[in-house]
Amino acid sequence: MSITKESELQGMKLISEVVGTTLRLMREYAKPGMSAKALDDFGGQILNSYGAKSAPRLTYGFPGWTCISVNNEIAHGIPSEDKIFKEGDLINIDVSAELNGFWSDNGGSFVLGQDLHQRQALVDASKRILQKALNNIRGGVRIAEIGRLIETEAKRSGYRVIKNLTGHGIGRSLHEEPHDIANYYDRFNYTRFKKNSVVAVETFISTRTRYAHTMPDGWTLASKDGSFVAQHEHTIVVTDGKPIVLTAANEIF
Repeated sequence: MSITKESELQGMKLISEVVGTTLRLMREYAKPGMSAKALDDFGGQILNSYGAKSAPRLTYGFPGWTCISVNNEIAHGIPSEDKIFKEGDLINIDVSAELNGFWSDNGGSFVLGQDLHQRQALVDASKRILQKALNNIRGGVRIAEIGRLIETEAKRSGYRVIKNLTGHGIGRSLHEEPHDIANYYDRFNYTRFKKNSVVAVETFISTRTRYAHTMPDGWTLASKDGSFVAQHEHTIVVTDGKPIVLTAANEIF
């Protein structure tokens, strides 16, 4: 969507505060021995307390309030009862929701407890790269150039990017134009960021694989080769300068 009046900005700020706060509280609540369903139910309670509706549940009938992916899972992980967290797991939580006709999306990966498997560096790289990407987004900048920046920074850190998962426009629905805010340079994408538009920008930084594959459950996207991927996502308003980070309440930085 494009912000055209103050009431729209306030509506986006409110739902973004909700999803950002939910993500932060879920991250703090996660403990070894807990099931993904228990963590998801906690997140669902928070969303419900604000009167917000889970976006994946509302839009796609997803079997959970939020998406929770663990270790070799990359995105859209089902928060099941038998998915039990262990010390040192790489966990990703993605929270998106609707409130009063406005939609917002955010996500973040983190290491649970002690970094037993040396995955914190991957998480830190994803955060750092997203922050640099956001600092370079403004009206008129080609989306492909931000993809180039993300891929270049990933390579510089010894990683790769996932090519078949992208950021997207958001605001009046979960996915809007532009649909392909990729993590690599797509020379055929001439679209530019537009001032006052709302977009969800996300990194998918990988230890090895470049593609996410759909698992038999029909939802979960995972690596086939044992790779690990860290994702971080903010919903922003594009301006002439640095963007307004609407989901800053998640405190991923």
